[in-house]
Amino acid sequence: MSKQKKTSVLLITLVASLGGFLFGFDMAVISGVLPLVQKQFALSASQEGWFVSSALVGCIIGVALSGELSDRFGRKKPLILTAVLFVASAMGCALMPNLSGVIAFRVLGGIGIGIASNVVPLYISEIAPANIRGRLVTYYQFALTLGILVAYLSNAALLNGVSTQHTVTTVSSIFNQEVWRGMLGMGVLPAVLFLFGLLLIPESPRWLIQKGRTAEGALIISSITGQTLPEIQQEQLKTENNSAKSSYKELFAPAMRKALLIGILLPLFSQFSGINAIIYYGPRILGNAGISLSNSLISQIIFGLANMIFTLFAIWKVDSWGRRPLYLYGTAGAAISLILTGICFYFNATSSIWLLVCVLAFLACFACSIGPLKFVVASEIFPGAIRGRALAISIMVMWVADTIVGQITPVLLNQIGSAGTFWFFAFFCVVAFIVVYKLLPETKGKSLEQIESDWKEDTDKPVFFH
Repeated sequence: MSKQKKTSVLLITLVASLGGFLFGFDMAVISGVLPLVQKQFALSASQEGWFVSSALVGCIIGVALSGELSDRFGRKKPLILTAVLFVASAMGCALMPNLSGVIAFRVLGGIGIGIASNVVPLYISEIAPANIRGRLVTYYQFALTLGILVAYLSNAALLNGVSTQHTVTTVSSIFNQEVWRGMLGMGVLPAVLFLFGLLLIPESPRWLIQKGRTAEGALIISSITGQTLPEIQQEQLKTENNSAKSSYKELFAPAMRKALLIGILLPLFSQFSGINAIIYYGPRILGNAGISLSNSLISQIIFGLANMIFTLFAIWKVDSWGRRPLYLYGTAGAAISLILTGICFYFNATSSIWLLVCVLAFLACFACSIGPLKFVVASEIFPGAIRGRALAISIMVMWVADTIVGQITPVLLNQIGSAGTFWFFAFFCVVAFIVVYKLLPETKGKSLEQIESDWKEDTDKPVFFH
């Protein structure tokens, strides 16, 4: 592939990855919003959990719709809908006069996130050349971590009164009297950028081929990779056209059961690793350790920066080391780090540098393996004709698990304390290591068509292990 074509693929990937940025921003911004809302409205633990999880309920709705939308209307149109929902949500959260209205718009934004969390990695996997597919899909996770970091930075800046000089009543209310509204409203800027960027990128060529629009799909492939129609592998076109006749029942066929199990368990374990407990409730956990809100937000910025930096390691190694080794190293390291973090809280060593080191070690392990690879693997292992619906099932599990984590974390913190909470999540990382060791195949360097064919060739043992 020429340098110009690589640049074209990269630019398309970066535009699509803005959906991941908005995903991360919305997920992390709540960490700064929550203490302020809790104080203003005197929320109980269950109300606090609902405020966090309301957007996650929207995510479940969004991802439930995303499979049908993406398989019927293509990948691009649902992404445009997502961008519109992001814009509406950010504006509504900033302007709605009561908390119920804010929660309603949080649900609306969650629907957008749910659609994006499925369609973005799906779209990237279908436009990416096989030899760099893992790297390009991981850019989505990198954009997500960048969104988390930007949310932490904007939260800290607004909390420190960067915008207190505004004199217009509405703006003053958003950025001064009720700073949390400004924190939520900042998402409108990347959402508008995402919307305009989507107007410039092509439809997924694989989806076009599935729908019988072979020449149109081949033209896009040619513009991205430089291949002409005669050079495009006939096996690929045959696989895509034949699989267009498939249905959901193919996903539950014996040959695909292990793929479905993997697609369900990896996102489940990613949420029960404890990452979102740190993202959502970081200031509260650090507050329990005696750290002030402003200092805890600074710590969150450090966590967010580490999360982003270590995702670069996954981008670097996912296509050379492969998915399986990264996952094994990551789950083992995450379990050890969480156990040590719990020990720090248990022995009240919260003012020690070791607490920060342990949390950073966990973030490093998560960011270079558990976080990005659930998207990479899930976007690769399902049949082409139902890839959108199948990936939606996988992402649905992620959001359901995320909702559960959002609800139970404040309860766990109250009932078993910070130490017990981290050990609870460490247990799931240990289970994840065992499952990954037993089930996860290697898919690096294989075309999506070859992966699909490999599953079908052997119903007892996936040929990835050969």
